[in-house]
Amino acid sequence: MSRRLRDLLGVVPFLVFVGIFLVVPTLVVAIGAFLDEDNRATLDNVTALADGYIVQAFVRSIVLSAVTAILGAVIGALLGYALVTAKPDSTVRRVVTSACGVLAQFGGVTLAFAFMATIGLSGFVTLFLRDSLGIDIFSGGVWLYDLPGLVLVYTYFQIPLMVIVFLPALDGIRPQWREATESLGGSTWYYWRRVAGPLLAPAFIGSTLLLFANAFSAYATAAALVSQGSPIVPLQIRSALTSEVLLGRENVGKAMALGMVVVVAVVMALYAVLQRRTSRWLD
Repeated sequence: MSRRLRDLLGVVPFLVFVGIFLVVPTLVVAIGAFLDEDNRATLDNVTALADGYIVQAFVRSIVLSAVTAILGAVIGALLGYALVTAKPDSTVRRVVTSACGVLAQFGGVTLAFAFMATIGLSGFVTLFLRDSLGIDIFSGGVWLYDLPGLVLVYTYFQIPLMVIVFLPALDGIRPQWREATESLGGSTWYYWRRVAGPLLAPAFIGSTLLLFANAFSAYATAAALVSQGSPIVPLQIRSALTSEVLLGRENVGKAMALGMVVVVAVVMALYAVLQRRTSRWLD
C-alpha cells in the first residue's frame, strides 16, 4: 500500500496541472453555456449557436483546419519520409528534427509578426518584389490578413508538427519488408499500395486529425493577424467576451467554446483509436 501511495504522489503534480488548466475551465464553460446573465438555467445560449454568423464562423474554422491539416500532413509526411532515408544519427536528421520541434511551437503573436514583417504590406519581401521586379503580391487584395493568410501561416507550423508525430510511424517500416516484396516480384507501387500504405494509413489519418485539432483550437496567431472582423470561432468568442457594443454575450461565447470542446473531443477520440491501431505493429 505504501509503495502504491508513493507511486501516486509522483502523479499528483500532473493531476493538479490538468485539473487547474483543463478540467476547471471546461466545467466553467460547460456550466456557463446553460446560464443567463442572472445565473438562471437557460438554453438560449446554445440555441444562439444556430445564428447565421456563428454557423459561418464554425464552417470557416472547420474548412481552415481541414485545409491546413491536409496540406501539413502531405508535405510533412513527404519531409518525414526524406528524413527516414537518412541515417538515424546523421547531422541532417538531427538538425531537421530539432528545427521541427522548435517551429511546431513557433506560433502566436511572434509568428504573425514574422509574416507581417516578411510579406505584409510593408514587408521586406513585398517591397523587394514591388520595387525591383514590379510584382505586387497584394494586387488582388490584402489576402494575408484574411482566411488565405491564415491558411499560409497555419501551414507553417502544421508541417513541422506532422514531421514530429509521423516520424515514429515511418521509422517503424522495416526495410526487409520492401526487400521481401521485391524478391517476390512486387513493384514499388505494389509495395506502397499493399504493404507500407495500409500500415501507415492509421498513423497518417491520426496525425492529420491531430493537426486538425491543433489548427481548430489556435487563437493567438489569428488574433494578431486578423485586425478586422471575426471570421473564425476563436475570434467570435473573443468578440463575445470583450465587445463593448453587444453586451451580455459572455455566456454565448461560452456556448461557442463548448461547441469547440465537443468538436475537438470527437477528433481526439478518433485520433486515440487510430493511435492504438498503429501501436500494434509499431510494437
